[in-house]
Amino acid sequence: MSVLFANALILPCTPDMPVIDRGWLRVEGDRIAALGAGDPPDAAGALDLGGDVLMPGMVNPHSHLAMSLFRGLGEDVDDRLYRYILPLERAFVSPQMVRAGTALSALELIRGGVTCVADMYYFETVVAEVLDAAGLRAVVGQTLADFGPPDHRDFDEGFDRVAELVDRWQGHPRITPSIAPHAPYSTGIAVMERVAAWAEAHPDLPVQMHLAETGPEKDWAAALGLTPVQAVARAGLLRRGLVAAHALHVTAADIALMADAGVGVAHNARANGKGGRGIAPVTAMRAAGVPVGIATDGPMSGNTLDLFSQFAPVSMFQKLAGGSRKPMPAVEVIRMATLEGARVLGLDRRIGSLEPGKQADLIRVSLAAPRLHPVYDIYATLVFAAMAPDVTDAMVAGRWLMRDGVVQTMDPTQALADAGQVAAQFRGRMAAIDRALRVG
Repeated sequence: MSVLFANALILPCTPDMPVIDRGWLRVEGDRIAALGAGDPPDAAGALDLGGDVLMPGMVNPHSHLAMSLFRGLGEDVDDRLYRYILPLERAFVSPQMVRAGTALSALELIRGGVTCVADMYYFETVVAEVLDAAGLRAVVGQTLADFGPPDHRDFDEGFDRVAELVDRWQGHPRITPSIAPHAPYSTGIAVMERVAAWAEAHPDLPVQMHLAETGPEKDWAAALGLTPVQAVARAGLLRRGLVAAHALHVTAADIALMADAGVGVAHNARANGKGGRGIAPVTAMRAAGVPVGIATDGPMSGNTLDLFSQFAPVSMFQKLAGGSRKPMPAVEVIRMATLEGARVLGLDRRIGSLEPGKQADLIRVSLAAPRLHPVYDIYATLVFAAMAPDVTDAMVAGRWLMRDGVVQTMDPTQALADAGQVAAQFRGRMAAIDRALRVG
C-alpha cells in the first residue's frame, strides 16, 4: 500500500525534535519512504491533513492489559486488593477472561494513538493473539511469580509458558515475546538468576519487571543488606534489555548502576500518584543516561491506557520535585512518549520516529478542538491540552488501524459486550464477598 500525506504539521521526533510546520510524508508498504517540508514532489492522490499533526505512534512500555476488566472496581475500599482483586483473579482469570480484557484495552489503545505497548500478565499467548489481530505492535511478557498466579503452579511451569510464548511468536514482525518476573520480592534471588540465564540465552528478547516500586520491596531488599536495584544486580539481571517498571525508590548509586547496565525505565506517573507512592526521580535518571518511557501501568491502577492523560502528571511531578517550571519541558514529554519509549523496549531502530526506512507506525492528531488554540508551542499543546479523542487516524506497519475515528481492525461492539459479560460475573462475586463479610 502507498499513502501520501500532505499539508501536515509533522513532528518527526528524531533526536533534535524538529517541527515541520507544513510538510509531507510518503508510506510505501510497511515503511516510511520519504518526507519533507512544503509540497510533495508529486501530490497526486495525496491525503490533505489540513494542518493536523502527523507524528509517530506512541509507545506505552508497561501495562497489564487484561486488567481493564478491573477498572474502577472498589476504588474507595482500603483493602480492595485482598477483599476483591486477588479473589476475583483466582476465580476468573482464564484465557477467555484475558482475551476479553485485552481486546477492550486494544480498542482503547488504538483510539488513543498508542501503536506499541508492552504487557505483562498471564496467558500471554492469548494476549499476543489479540494484539496481533488488532494490528498493534507489542512486547508481551509472561509473568512469573510466587503468589499463586492463575496460569502456573510453580516456576517450572511458568518457564514452560515462557517457552511456549517464545516458540510461537519469536520472529514475528510486530509481536515480541518476553519474560516477566513479577518483582524481586515475588521471585527471589535464585529465580532472578534463572531469568538472567534465560536472558543470556535470548539476547534479542526483553525482560520486564516491577522494580523499586513499593516500601515492602525496599524492606525485602534491606533484609539482604541491599536496595532492590542491587538485589537485581546481584542476580545478574540488571542488564541491557531489562524494562524496569516504576523505579520509584532508587538512590543515586542505583541510578548509576542502571545507566551502566543499559536498563530502561517505564515511568507510571499517574498510577504512582494515585497510589500515593511518590515521585520517581525521572529527571535524575534521564540526566544519567537511563532512557525513560511514559507508561500507564494497568487500568486497575491508573484507570486508563490513554497516554495523553499521563503527560501533564509526568511534567508536573518533576516540576513539583524541582520547585520550578523548568524541569521536564513539554518537548521532552513527547520525546519520552515516542522515540525514548521505543528505546526502552529496544525498538528505536524500527519505530519511535518518522524517518525513511523506519516502520510506518504513525498517528494523526486533529487540531480542530477550540482548547487546542492558539498554538504557540505544539509540544506544549499536546502535553497540556490534547486528549485521546483528538486522535483521528492510526497506522502500524503501513496498515490502517483507525481512519477518521473509526477503528478498522476490531469490532468495538463485540469488545464492549464481551467485557460487560465478565464484569457481570465480577459484580456477582463481589456481592457474595460483601454478604459474607457482613454475616461474619
